[in-house]
Amino acid sequence: MPLYEHVFISRQDLSSAQAESLIEHFGTVLSDNGGKLVENEYWGVKTMAYKINKNRKGHYAFLKTDAPAAAVQEMERLMRLHEDVMRVLTIKVDEHKEGPSVQMQKRDERDRGDRPRRDDRR
Repeated sequence: MPLYEHVFISRQDLSSAQAESLIEHFGTVLSDNGGKLVENEYWGVKTMAYKINKNRKGHYAFLKTDAPAAAVQEMERLMRLHEDVMRVLTIKVDEHKEGPSVQMQKRDERDRGDRPRRDDRR
């Protein structure tokens, strides 16, 4: 079956538990239609670059799935109809990368380059 990665943004006024329950809900939609949810990540509340439906922030969630196209289409249809989901992005991938996504990896100080620390600027 094809492999997909999905990111969706839900409204900022939801609690974290409600946002995580959306992940479970859409995972069951996939499994009911012959697919499976390989991995999921809740990225938390993040500030968006621009307002969407009068919201400046949103709960971000990331899903890795292994599902037929019909199951993915049904899940996307239900996401777009759900009043708490503001945006959806689905990408077909050749393989899922192991480990946490880039969003979940802790930044290492070495990755920031040679930027001076705040206390070194004086």
